[in-house]
Order: sequence, then structure tokens, then C-alpha cells
Amino acid sequence: MGGFATSRPASVGLCIFLTFLNLFAFLLAVGAERRRSTGKVVPDEYDDRSYCLYDSDASTVYGASAFFVLLLQQAIVTAATRCLCLGPALSSRGCAVAAFVLSWTTFLIAEACLIGGSVRNAKHTKYLGYYTKHDLVSCATLRKGVFAAAAAMMLINLLASLVYYWSYSKAATGGFMKHQNELSSYSVPAGCSLYILCLKLYCCSTL
Repeated sequence: MGGFATSRPASVGLCIFLTFLNLFAFLLAVGAERRRSTGKVVPDEYDDRSYCLYDSDASTVYGASAFFVLLLQQAIVTAATRCLCLGPALSSRGCAVAAFVLSWTTFLIAEACLIGGSVRNAKHTKYLGYYTKHDLVSCATLRKGVFAAAAAMMLINLLASLVYYWSYSKAATGGFMKHQNELSSYSVPAGCSLYILCLKLYCCSTL
């Protein structure tokens, strides 16, 4: 994390904010997994038909919220690094490119799981059937582990995003740091050093 502070003073705060967003989305995804809607077959009290009765739809709300929070986090990372392509020309950024690809891959997988799970979980409708012909045996529900997979991808995405941002910042400021080191290591010629020493002694003696 030291590279953030030296290259951009505000980057440490940005990393903390990105971590907060990602972990918040992670908790929402975990909540969506735990609150997945379940359905049970119940008979209709008015005729000889059965239907699926579903419980709370909280999982859809959690999943959709996690989708937008993770989207915001990825948008901030992209804006901070100028999407890697629009930034300054960098001579060495292999680690940044690898982290960039991993960040976007895990982001897309997590978002697909979140939106797909939320839409599938939101389908709470009555599936009608006749007892004598095609009676309902079970109710269609969201598969277990969809939101959990999204949560796992979020943690990988967080690590990849931070490494991507750190590598990009380090590579972007590498040229300036190298130039600064070259200036600091520049040696004054011996003749100039002797002249400066004599000038100092003369100034001190005249005071």
C-alpha cells in the first residue's frame, strides 16, 4: 500500500472506499444466498388444483442491490486508472494488465450471477396443475450457490482491483521516480566542488 501514498496522496482513501463497496456488495450477496425464496405445493381451497406458494422476496432485493454496488466499485476503479488504455504510455505494466483482465473477468461473472439470480428468484408465480393429470410435485426455485458464487468472485475482484490500481499507479510514476533518482545521484565535478568550497571560505572570512 505504500506505492499509493507516494504516487497519489488520495489513493489510500480511495482504496479504503473501494474495499468498503466491495465488502458491502459481498455481504448483500451472502444475504441474498441465505434468503433465497423457497416454495411449497399447496392445494387450492376452491377447486381441485395445486399451486406453488413462495415465501419472502428479500433475496431479489439483496441481489439487485449487490449488483449496483459492485457496478459502482468497478466504475470507480476504471475511472481512476483511465481504463488502462487512455492513461500515460507505460513501459512496464505487465502486472497491471494481468490484474486488469482478472478484475474484469471476476466482475462480469459476479454481475451475471447477481442479475441472473435476482431475475430467477423474482419469478414468484402460481404453477397450476390438476391432481388427476399433472399434479405438482415440487416448485421451481433458484439453484443453491448462485449468489454464493457471486460473493466468491467479489473477493477475487477486490484483490485484483487493488493490485491493478497499485501496479498502474506504480508504473505511471516510475519514469518520474527514475528521473528524480538520476538527479539525486548526479555528482558535481571536482573543479566545481573546489571552487564552491573556496567561495564559502571567502564569504565566512569577510563576515
